Amino acid sequence: MLRKPAVLRENAIRKRSELGEGVIEDRFAWWRESTPAARRALAAASFGWMLDSFDVMLYALVVASLILDLGLSKQTAGVLGSITLLSAAVGGLAFGAIADRYGRIRALIYSVLIYAIFTAACGFARNIIELAIFRMLLGFGMGGEWASGAALVAETWSDKDRGKALGIMQSSWAIGYGFAALVAGLVLPWKGWRAVFFAGILPAFFTLAIRRGVAEPEVWKRAASMPFTGAKNGFRRILQSDLRAVTIAVTCMNACTLFAWWGFNIWVPAYLSLPRSRGGVGLSVHAMSGTVIVMQVGMWLGYVSFGFLSDTFGRKRCYITYLFMAAFLMFAYGRIHTPWLLVVLGPLLAFFGTGYFSGFATVTAELYETRIRATAQGFTYNVGRIASAAAPFTVGRMAEQHGFGIAFAASGMAFLLAILCWSWIPETKGTTIA
Repeated sequence: MLRKPAVLRENAIRKRSELGEGVIEDRFAWWRESTPAARRALAAASFGWMLDSFDVMLYALVVASLILDLGLSKQTAGVLGSITLLSAAVGGLAFGAIADRYGRIRALIYSVLIYAIFTAACGFARNIIELAIFRMLLGFGMGGEWASGAALVAETWSDKDRGKALGIMQSSWAIGYGFAALVAGLVLPWKGWRAVFFAGILPAFFTLAIRRGVAEPEVWKRAASMPFTGAKNGFRRILQSDLRAVTIAVTCMNACTLFAWWGFNIWVPAYLSLPRSRGGVGLSVHAMSGTVIVMQVGMWLGYVSFGFLSDTFGRKRCYITYLFMAAFLMFAYGRIHTPWLLVVLGPLLAFFGTGYFSGFATVTAELYETRIRATAQGFTYNVGRIASAAAPFTVGRMAEQHGFGIAFAASGMAFLLAILCWSWIPETKGTTIA
């Protein structure tokens, strides 16, 4: 009789252990149950987006050096960032239509080649005009990669796991950003900003792997076998009466979130590394790089968690929660100049201020049919990006005149406006893609 409690405790421990193992297994069941084609498509889109981030964010990491070395004002540096975003919007619109017409894989390959080549070309720029031209051409490829990659993943994963897969894909942006910060931290003090840009040629070699191992989604092949009615009809369709309101709402929501993200992220490395006399925190290049890398941990977790949470609780509820928290944290960040507090707050802001992007491809994939899906994603993402292209210039000008605290607060307000747009966007969780 005295041994009975011990036996009961042992049985309870065993049951809890078995339950825990079952939970762990269930968490990864979605990956094991997927097809090899789906996993290859996710890997290709994820690496493409990671390398896109690596190339594009190199500019943000060297912008303080450009300001000091070339004598740029914050406004001029912001204009260069805005040029990239405007070009990315054009690239996204163009490659969305190309992906619908010629295939997701072909569009993905060409977009990666474009942004890799012209990132490296930035290292050869002899003046601001040449740098602006190379940034413009880089942006064209950057915009095209997302439109084709997001459609590829959305069409190869099941309805119940689509949010998780796209969350994994989107999370690769944080890895690319962190990799860029690491390269900048090592190369910038050693060889200068030109050598940092030369590292941007690396993604070009990735296109060989895409061509060999990834196939077009079956759903796209079926749609492609039917007569093609033209990209023009795709743009017309998403603005017809039954889709017009939601297309406008999604576009406006995306414009606000992109304005907030680029207004903050294009300037946070400069904020950390510029001397206090110029409104910054005054960190060394290595300290700035390390702080940015720590932020990417929070960003990656935000991306991945959003995919899992939105598959459980719904797209709309998760979006609104993340956006509200991002607005609150961004109001605080620009008013802090204590390095250790920035290290603590940065990952939290990156978690909420970026993670919601995992939901965008999911929502748009579930709102639009296959024949117009990439066109719709390219339109809603990149017309929004056109509006957001004002962010680097606007935030740079506000930082010049009023300080980074006020400038980052403007980005926080954009998050709040994005929440309002969800009044016209329906919940799409559980929608079957056809």
